[in-house]
Amino acid sequence: MKDHPSTPLAGYPHRSDEDLIARATAFQVRMSQRRSVRDFDPRPVPRAVVEAALLTAGSAPSGANHQPWFFVVIDSAEARARIRAAAEAEEREFYETKAPQEWLDALAPLGTDPDKAFLDIAPVLIAVFAQKRGGPGPGDDRKNYYVAESVGIATGLLIAALHEAGLATLTHTPAPMGFLNEICGRPANEKPFMLMVAGHPAVDATVPTAALDKKPLDAVAAWI
Repeated sequence: MKDHPSTPLAGYPHRSDEDLIARATAFQVRMSQRRSVRDFDPRPVPRAVVEAALLTAGSAPSGANHQPWFFVVIDSAEARARIRAAAEAEEREFYETKAPQEWLDALAPLGTDPDKAFLDIAPVLIAVFAQKRGGPGPGDDRKNYYVAESVGIATGLLIAALHEAGLATLTHTPAPMGFLNEICGRPANEKPFMLMVAGHPAVDATVPTAALDKKPLDAVAAWI
């Protein structure tokens, strides 16, 4: 017998094996078309699309249900310009002095460089923060658990939701990212996790051929 309040499970109607396979396969096909895009069209995205995607991200499982994430959508041109300048400064230092040659060699087929024009062009820019302290209720100040894992799952759902809506995405992680706390007005106990870039892809957008090479199932999974 449960010793805590509970609610009947909803949202799981009985489905045949055939239906399960069809739904799983259809989703797999849609997600297999997802690409990390760096060429964006500045055409605006309805706010309702972004809000729905954020609510999807916020539905992710988390340690003790503390939901240790916070999302800041950056709209102002001034904030975007500051973020781009700070991110490119970190990226230049990374490429010129920090990155070992092995890492640079691994990045070479993807054609990345310190120029991050997409931070100005893409219509959706979301800073994702991981909270060391919080809790399930607004204003809570308790230790959060499995923070990186929880925020990682939420970010994955955010990517899937934006892709399902028809938008292209890019995960951007300049390091360090402390400048995001100041620009976004977030407290020091929140750690910047990543910048999520999204929007309509440019008409002439391309992706590196090397990025299309995904490992087959037997290289990433096993049944034991």
